Amino acid sequence: MSTARHHTAFLFDVDNTLLDNDRVIVELQRHLDQEVGADRAAHYWEIFDTTRAELGYADYLGALQLYRGRYPHDAGVLTVSRFLLGYPFADRLFPHAYDVIEHVARWGPAAILTDGDVVFQPRKIDRAGLSDAVDNRVYIYLHKEQELHDVESRLPADHYVLVEDKLRVLTAVKHHWASKVTTVFVRQGHYATDPKILAAYPPADINIDRVGDLLRYSLAQLRQGE
Repeated sequence: MSTARHHTAFLFDVDNTLLDNDRVIVELQRHLDQEVGADRAAHYWEIFDTTRAELGYADYLGALQLYRGRYPHDAGVLTVSRFLLGYPFADRLFPHAYDVIEHVARWGPAAILTDGDVVFQPRKIDRAGLSDAVDNRVYIYLHKEQELHDVESRLPADHYVLVEDKLRVLTAVKHHWASKVTTVFVRQGHYATDPKILAAYPPADINIDRVGDLLRYSLAQLRQGE
């Protein structure tokens, strides 16, 4: 927990912001089809969707454990857990993800701010090399937009820049922090291109097509949302 107050701090989401999670899901789907068959793979995703609706975040391993309870003799489930835990997440980072973190770190600390479970999400972040990139400033919550007071206690700053692919989260954080935050909407992944979602929320302060576009921004632009 930091005790020093910073001029500006930078908060990065992970899935479909720094890391191409949609591609990971495609490969997980392929692996499930191969190992347990299309019908049981569809059942896994039904369990996953139900669990996500209940928890509010994606829990791939939790859904896998529930799947195992339904099919206790399906040996393929063990290959799926190995697939997830051993996945080469560093190979799925979007171009210039590390460069962007290094770019903004000249002006203030960068941190990971994400939702997720307590096993798979930290492992994903570690295996992607993101923990090291942000000097282990990794904050994982059940609902991060509800935990901003905790974020402030861990990383005090006069101003925050939040980089995220979900307009819902950006809107909630803007409502809480107001002028204290610059919201950056990265139009990557299925959430960022869903017309219904785009129509349901106001635009962010800054809109970019890919995370690497942040390399073109100065500190003044990021603080003012220009």
